[in-house]
Amino acid sequence: MTTPADHRLTTLEIRSAEQDRTIEDLSGQIGEQWRTIERLQKKLDALTARFLALEEQSAPDVPVTRPPHW
Repeated sequence: MTTPADHRLTTLEIRSAEQDRTIEDLSGQIGEQWRTIERLQKKLDALTARFLALEEQSAPDVPVTRPPHW
């Protein structure tokens, strides 16, 4: 026969085990999300550099001349 104290201890041990599993699951998800963020940041940096290079190439060279009324 189990006593109320034994039942209470068993309940606490079950909760602790469930919380440990939840923490491990969340930690794994955070790690995966961090890797995704790093990958996306690298892509963003590459696209930004590419955009800036294309913008420089396509910008017309505007000659500096005096307006006709000068």
